[in-house]
Amino acid sequence: MEKLTPMLRQYRQLKARFPDAILLFRLGDFYEMFEEDAHIASRQLGLVLTSRRFSQRVKLPMCGVPYRQLTTYVSRLLALGHKVAIAEQLEEPGKTRKLVQREVVRVITPGTVVEEDMLAAKAQNFLAALAPGEEGWGLAAVDLSTGEFVTTQFTGPEAQDRLLEELEILAPSEVVLPEELAQDEGWNARIRQVRPARLSSLPSAAFDPEEACRRLMDHLGTPTLAPFGCEGLPLATAAAGAALRYLQESQLSDLAHLRELRTLHPEATVALDGVTRRNLELTQTLHEGKVEGSLLGVLDRTLTPMGGRLLRRWVQQPLTDLESIRERLDAVEELVGGGAEGAFLRADLRSLLDGLHDVERLAGRVGFGSANGRDLAALRRALERIPRIKRVLRKARSSRLQALNAELDDLQDVAALIGRALVDRPPTLLKEGGLIRPGYNAELDRLRRTAAERRDRLAAYEARERERTGIPTLRVRYNQVFGFFVEVPRSKADRVPPEYERRATITHAERFATPELKAWEAEILVAEERANELEYELFVRLRQTVAGHVERLQRAARVLAELDTLTALAEAAARYGYIRPEMDESAVIEIEEGRHPVVERMLPEGIRFVPNDTRLDEEQRLMVITGPNMSGKSVYIRQVALIVLMAQMGSFVPARRARIGLVDRVFVRAGATDNIAQGRSTFLIEMSETAYILRHATPRSLVVLDEVGRGTSTYDGMGLAWAVGEDLHDRVGARTLFATHFHELTRLADRLPAARNYSLAVKEQGQEVVFLYRLVEGGADRSYGVQVARLAGIPDPVVKRAWEVMRELGGDRRQEARRDLREIGPSYAVQEAGERLLVPTDDEAIREVVQELFGLDIANLTPVQALMILNQLQQRLREWRLQA
Repeated sequence: MEKLTPMLRQYRQLKARFPDAILLFRLGDFYEMFEEDAHIASRQLGLVLTSRRFSQRVKLPMCGVPYRQLTTYVSRLLALGHKVAIAEQLEEPGKTRKLVQREVVRVITPGTVVEEDMLAAKAQNFLAALAPGEEGWGLAAVDLSTGEFVTTQFTGPEAQDRLLEELEILAPSEVVLPEELAQDEGWNARIRQVRPARLSSLPSAAFDPEEACRRLMDHLGTPTLAPFGCEGLPLATAAAGAALRYLQESQLSDLAHLRELRTLHPEATVALDGVTRRNLELTQTLHEGKVEGSLLGVLDRTLTPMGGRLLRRWVQQPLTDLESIRERLDAVEELVGGGAEGAFLRADLRSLLDGLHDVERLAGRVGFGSANGRDLAALRRALERIPRIKRVLRKARSSRLQALNAELDDLQDVAALIGRALVDRPPTLLKEGGLIRPGYNAELDRLRRTAAERRDRLAAYEARERERTGIPTLRVRYNQVFGFFVEVPRSKADRVPPEYERRATITHAERFATPELKAWEAEILVAEERANELEYELFVRLRQTVAGHVERLQRAARVLAELDTLTALAEAAARYGYIRPEMDESAVIEIEEGRHPVVERMLPEGIRFVPNDTRLDEEQRLMVITGPNMSGKSVYIRQVALIVLMAQMGSFVPARRARIGLVDRVFVRAGATDNIAQGRSTFLIEMSETAYILRHATPRSLVVLDEVGRGTSTYDGMGLAWAVGEDLHDRVGARTLFATHFHELTRLADRLPAARNYSLAVKEQGQEVVFLYRLVEGGADRSYGVQVARLAGIPDPVVKRAWEVMRELGGDRRQEARRDLREIGPSYAVQEAGERLLVPTDDEAIREVVQELFGLDIANLTPVQALMILNQLQQRLREWRLQA
């Protein structure tokens, strides 16, 4: 039987408590990993795998990292999806017993990080919990670094779709599921498709609504959940209770900063599915995943991390409540200002917000119990700005800014408390002294005086010994191994007095102990050690006192974040020439000289963005937009969607004038790519996205479609695009922008009363084409594909051959338009085909085709029916030609 040494027994006891975690075991200046953990870390972190012998028969694999680089390696382990347990030494080695006491002080998972240097400043780090039920889903999210705790539930046939949409918006680093759901590979794959994250599990009992309700009430200290808005929402309660249980079991903290549970209502914000958010590039670019080049990148003029996080949320979750939108717009309008007053108000607020520390995360670390001296000092400096911010806000007239001023607690009692206790620039490490201000604690002052007196005595002793020995470079030094000692150069060692006891020889010096140093050592070390211990105790007490105000700190942080966000939107509006949109609940979207907010910022200097108008209402619900590639169709339709979303988030918009009737959802379908791993072709993805729109859009929605039906054959694609347009017009009734290369869809305007044709104008110069980027009424009749190919750099021989093939297939460019109509246009096509086929012939097959053509009731054929008939006739003629 293997005999375990005390330290190995200690390690294995800790590891047994956290079997699913990588255990970092503190040994002096390193955190060591053993056995399987060592193999994993060595392989994935590139660490040297060594071994440690615990006894004659026990030798274990080992690797380690320096304690000063802990954060770096923990971050890498978390990024790889691991859970990390940190076992610290709770006492100095050799002080009390042979085996140093150790305990796990933190369990860190991707969703429970609170360390500042492991988090993105302007993005939240959520842990999410999902609670399934017969009626739908519950979803809770906790950002442990800020103390934000929210919950909601989704019911009805769209519950799962809305859950996944919200999950993608929250972008949690970790998702907690019931055990049986966590074992469902299909469901897990779907979650990871929406948001790659660590999946963790809890017993199903943790998601019981009654058990969750009791846990929440106990933690929040209330007899009911009514104040938090989730009473009567069992799935929301279940998810929130499960999230709280997971944190209570994994975090060695009382979670004092999780005291304000908010219940979200899905209908309060514009629903945006993942496809729409990606296609609009709301928070990151589609291909590179960068903030620069996204809508957030343009609007983010925030000056604080907490303001940046709030702006991100506003961009992803525009409002549907008209009064709330107008309140935000009123505040932005005042901060933009028509004269100097508004500009001064904005400038004064931004100067006070500039450089403000992240109060939200500082409060989170205080409540979590991980704040150090520098955190509290930074918090004090931030709080000291609040009275000045409130004085500036007294000038505000808009209701939202006045309300924010009323809500903003100046917290000067907390700032004064920290200021009395803490030095201005405390060290990062808590147990090395130098934290507490002189005069704060009498006993600490006495211990410091005692230690200082002993140090003065040592300095005097050093000066006396230099004079007595005649060695001017003699030094009195200290280290943990030898304590206090006298150090002299080796060349002068023969001059030391006989009472000096040699302790060690190093390269250039000799070290000695003396009776006087031995006598003073205990007094000095005891005084200094006790002073450091007392300082730490005083600091912990101070941190706990400040933690008692954590709810006040969090509320102040939310106000400061909103002020930062509103001033940022005002700064963007003033800088980029945005205007206030008119908001109402009508079906009208009317934009005069609208501009794409991102594209206009990316244009080279000296190039002016060409603005365009838009009108969507009951009489014009469907805009069919044609024009060649590169003419600006995609930019135009996306800019309309972005202007609508900007307006509903409370931002000014890039236009000369805008009237926006509220939308409940925005759908944007654009180009797709194959998903080979899942066996999904481009066309299947395109149709899936289109089907989702047709099933979920309402008359209050805005639908933006870019090239539906291009992933299949001409006839199939055109038929599908036509049918989709008809359905959106007739059944759904949504306001729709439909960009297409199928020029034949312009005939929808002849058949549908609320459909209109528009195109992006071009100018022909010989075989060249100039894009004017101007939207004009009426449809385009061709795509200018060869000209665009030439502009794209296709070699001239290929372009020349393309023109030859076009002439062979149907004449020059003027004939191309007639050929398109022959192939597709329902009445003109039949006449052209009939004229072309009315030739003397004895072939029965041709006679039958001609007779069928003349027999068609063209006036009563829909375009789609005509296309299908023409396709069938064409196939029969091709078969006849092959047989002939």
